[in-house]
Amino acid sequence: MSWIAYSGEGTSWVCPKTFGNTAAKRDILVPRGSIMIETRLSDEGRPQTLLSYERDHPWKGGISVRAVPGGSIILVLCQGEQVFHTVLQHHQDGRADVLRVTFSWDSEDRKGKIAVERPESDEVVVQETPAPPPMLLEDIYTLTCRPQLCEMDPDVLFFAVSDEIEPVGPMASVVGQVPVLTPEGYRPMRDLKCGDHVMTRQNGAVPVLAQISRRVPALGSFKPVRLRAPYFGLRHDLIVAPHQRLVIGGSEVEYIFGRQAVLIPAASLVNGFAAYYEEGVQIVRYHQLLLPRHEPFISADSELESLYVGRLRRRREELKQTVLNDIPARLLPEHARSGLKVLQAFEAITLAEARAA
Repeated sequence: MSWIAYSGEGTSWVCPKTFGNTAAKRDILVPRGSIMIETRLSDEGRPQTLLSYERDHPWKGGISVRAVPGGSIILVLCQGEQVFHTVLQHHQDGRADVLRVTFSWDSEDRKGKIAVERPESDEVVVQETPAPPPMLLEDIYTLTCRPQLCEMDPDVLFFAVSDEIEPVGPMASVVGQVPVLTPEGYRPMRDLKCGDHVMTRQNGAVPVLAQISRRVPALGSFKPVRLRAPYFGLRHDLIVAPHQRLVIGGSEVEYIFGRQAVLIPAASLVNGFAAYYEEGVQIVRYHQLLLPRHEPFISADSELESLYVGRLRRRREELKQTVLNDIPARLLPEHARSGLKVLQAFEAITLAEARAA
């Protein structure tokens, strides 16, 4: 089933089929699952309680996830006499970045993991843990629907709970209906598969090695962005994830930035006219294409960056944690960066206004 609950940005939701309508139906343990939390790091260097809840009945239990100065995530999970504790150290460079923490447990396989990611970069730190206790479904309900009983830092953007072991690492970032140019014409991205070809401006038709997809809550760094035509040469609107990047060239780019082309994250274009966040979406399925080189493909007469995997295929344990795990090893390429400048938000808005003028 995957996502069963989420809370953030003034909204909360639990899956009716999973939780039922009485507390008695929620008095069960969830044998496997994941909790994902996104937060802005404190620019004051203070400790942050990302999520915390304690109870005494029907037995003592609770969860605590804290971020402390110096780059540590501390997780404590209690079920009766069993107390689970783990610490994950990650790199913290002092910037007020968004951090995504994912904790997963699997009672049957007696294993767990905790991961930290920065959505705007490729940085992922994953740590296997000893077997954590399973969570009580009623606790998940309380975390989501009874915020007055929980503690959560104001900088937390959202948290979501899944009944599956959620992947980390490279992510899909384009909705399935986005048209992609192929030698036969435009096709929806969701219909493309290994062996198909897509068009690129630099190398013509190139083969698709894989098409990946993933369902995620439409919150935080997953909240869909609508890129509006005709800005940036788009023939029509496109809906993408905030971290999806466009390749933009032209005379304005050369004049303002002294480069033939630049990369612009979709989130940096959200200003009310070139792009805006889609509202009213609960869960979104994103897709993305894996190509032999890290190069953009053509969509709606513009260029969208394809999936970047670097040298992930050489790191087998890390690869197992990603959506690429089921792709045959012979199809996994090694990618070098394009070398294009990534624009900051104020630079992207400057470019959008120059093009609109």
